[in-house]
Amino acid sequence: MKTLLIVYACIVGAASLIAFFAYGADKLLAKGDGGRRISERTLLALAVYGGALGAFLGRVLFRHKTRKDYFTLVITFALLLQAGVLVLLIKKGAGEL
Repeated sequence: MKTLLIVYACIVGAASLIAFFAYGADKLLAKGDGGRRISERTLLALAVYGGALGAFLGRVLFRHKTRKDYFTLVITFALLLQAGVLVLLIKKGAGEL
């Protein structure tokens, strides 16, 4: 079970880093000359598929997509779900479940 916890934590960590940098890059592109941006669908998918923490931090630190209520909803839900899975894996590894 420890292996599963480590694998999950690595996946979530890597996805969060990617999401964080994607939010930062898209913010820079938004301020720039109007070049090709990262789609909202991609930004939300990065959050849902493991990068909720990075998406949350990137959104706050870069002040990006903060007026979009559905971003708040999706990222918050994904963050709670990913944290819940992590807690479950920790408890299961400790023999509490």
